[in-house]
Amino acid sequence: MSVGTGRTPNSTAVDVRITTRAELALRGIRLDAEVARPAGAGPSDDGHVLVDGANAALPTNPASPYSVRDGRVWLGEEDTGVELSPVHRPKFYDLTTADGVRYEQIARLHGADVLATTVVQTCIRYAESDRCRFCTIEESLRDGATVAAKTPAQLAEVAEAAVRLDGVRQMVMTTGTTNGPDRGARNLVRSVRAVLQAVPGLPIQVQCEPPGDLRWITELRDAGATAIGIHVEALDEQVRKRWMPGKSQVPLADYEAAWDEAVRVFGHNRVSTYLLVGLGEDPDELIAGAARLIERGVYPFVVPFRPMAGTLAARDGITAPGAELLTYVTETVARLLRDAGMSGADQGAGCAACGACSVLKTAGG
Repeated sequence: MSVGTGRTPNSTAVDVRITTRAELALRGIRLDAEVARPAGAGPSDDGHVLVDGANAALPTNPASPYSVRDGRVWLGEEDTGVELSPVHRPKFYDLTTADGVRYEQIARLHGADVLATTVVQTCIRYAESDRCRFCTIEESLRDGATVAAKTPAQLAEVAEAAVRLDGVRQMVMTTGTTNGPDRGARNLVRSVRAVLQAVPGLPIQVQCEPPGDLRWITELRDAGATAIGIHVEALDEQVRKRWMPGKSQVPLADYEAAWDEAVRVFGHNRVSTYLLVGLGEDPDELIAGAARLIERGVYPFVVPFRPMAGTLAARDGITAPGAELLTYVTETVARLLRDAGMSGADQGAGCAACGACSVLKTAGG
């Protein structure tokens, strides 16, 4: 079954480079990636490369029509003109903590220069009846790829090494949702403080659900976080209930209150949220929702849904959206961002600043 259908208005001026980047995001590339993310809380399990010099997370797919030769992407025997180079395995992956935990189990390299970690690798919403259908946060734990809870000291140790040995320039800290009104923010506060004590000035984005007590947003900023992601994934209530049965119990009004407070505390364009393309939401309604977010000062990070192995979506045979739909939504949202003077790079840290999982950067967003 595919949920990637929807009304896609005709475009008279299609940017071939954006279309190619969208195709790569969805169909992947024939490549053995040195750096990959096999599972976790995010929307993709991709290999990390540089496309035209920018971070990109692409599915490594032996059946893809796209391949790499001489540092360029080829579609069959056609040179697309797109440059691609691998991200090499970082040196900090070779290290372990004193108690024998591999650094790679604590935090991973995303793109060429972003360190990412899930501080708490469990989620109160992971029972099948509540689980987000695109999420595998606990599968990577079961596979032994990570540890359940990273201590602030461990994160500080790994961050220091990643900056010193591999030139990491920013860090992303997300978390599974925990019990209590902070919904995981408390652990993020402690972790940010510890990392910044070890690596002063490192830009850090934190990510969590809207905390029940909004004062935690100020606590996160006071700890030193640069930016915050409060990820809703979809704005249509029926889509939310179908794809995120547990998370959708948090009303959209709570997200709106948290976004507004976060913009007040962190500043305009220092707050972001994921919007997944391909969950069945009407594309024009998704774009209208993105426009409302931009008016709030929130960056809508538009990302294609891609079914990861181990997800409920993959089990049920749900497929990724089409490249035409992804291109249309991405180009339109990118234009809205440009008109508002908002750039992902200006977030300072985080998913929008990295840009690897989205086509927005290629489209000028």
